[in-house]
Amino acid sequence: MATSILRAGLLARSYPVANTALSSTRSLSCLLTSKTILSTHAHWYLLQHRHYASKNKAKSTTSFVPGSKQPITDEAARQEYTKCEATMQAAVEYFRKECATSENRALGRITPALLEPVRVKLPDNPKGAKLEELATVGVREGSTLLITLFDEHTIKHVEASLYDCGIPGVVPHRQDNRTIKVPIPKPTIEARKDLFVAAKRKAEEIRVQVRKHHSASLKKGKYEKHSIELEEFQKLTDRYIKDTDRILADLQKATGVKA
Repeated sequence: MATSILRAGLLARSYPVANTALSSTRSLSCLLTSKTILSTHAHWYLLQHRHYASKNKAKSTTSFVPGSKQPITDEAARQEYTKCEATMQAAVEYFRKECATSENRALGRITPALLEPVRVKLPDNPKGAKLEELATVGVREGSTLLITLFDEHTIKHVEASLYDCGIPGVVPHRQDNRTIKVPIPKPTIEARKDLFVAAKRKAEEIRVQVRKHHSASLKKGKYEKHSIELEEFQKLTDRYIKDTDRILADLQKATGVKA
């Protein structure tokens, strides 16, 4: 009898503990269930988000233009750029022709182009006329330029212009009232060196001209700092200065003159 009573008392005391454990188990189960539901919703959201992203077309970058390649959009700036480029190009092309003539002389090739720089001052044209406008120029025996005038009254003016042209080795000899001979001596090492030195001085003059045109264009535009206009004008200047340097380097190679 006593033993039964004792067992009943022990069972009664153990019920609250059992109830508490059961309650904790249920709470933990609910918490795990909630986390599972949240995890499931998050996973579903990510899947939906990826699904929508795959439907959107990727943006193309082909229309994107780097800052270094953006064109000049301002109309006034474009016009000034075109004008500046034409002026620089004309200066460099003139230098290219001069160097081509010097190269021919250095290699002993005689052509009428040698006298292209000559300008003849006349009473009615003090600025000077081209020699080809007043005479024909031919080559005789491979080493002599023969000038035949259209008008014999201009012979004195042509002779004076040949003396004053500054072309090394050009000394006119009058043959008759309408003909002038200009013997061209074979180029020596010193003559080649003089040709290159003269071209080197001319190259520096061309560089100065290019930089002046660059500065003049920038003053007209008054462009903002770091603007695309400043960048494009600078690239234009650099390009023609590099062209000038390359032309001079080619002449140096042709003449065989050491730096």
